[in-house]
Amino acid sequence: MTREDLDFCYLTTVGRKSGLARTIEIWFGMERDTVYLLSGGGEEAHWVQNLQADHRVSVKLGRNTYLGTGRLISDKQEDAKARRLLAAKYEEWVPGRRLSSWARNSLPIAVDLERAAVRPRTRSARRGG
Repeated sequence: MTREDLDFCYLTTVGRKSGLARTIEIWFGMERDTVYLLSGGGEEAHWVQNLQADHRVSVKLGRNTYLGTGRLISDKQEDAKARRLLAAKYEEWVPGRRLSSWARNSLPIAVDLERAAVRPRTRSARRGG
């Protein structure tokens, strides 16, 4: 199974008030090293507010976690691509059909991933001083 085939990813932002890591499970689309997300809550969603306050995020795709930079999408072509990727993946949208209300009205977000996955910290087998 490829990263793109996964049903969801885990997005971790830094809480803008608490400074703590905040993780959500969310649907996503992907093209090359960019993850696309749609926020049904728009800019009112806490994860979006966190991402706007601190663009550094991490995305867990399967067993791998990637560091990335989150951003609101402003380019019209990229906006359309994000909406179509997610609608095709989760709503069986095909070109020529109208996008659903969710796909049309949600706020599109992009996360540009760093190429290498972050290696999880492992406990040392050695104990003691």
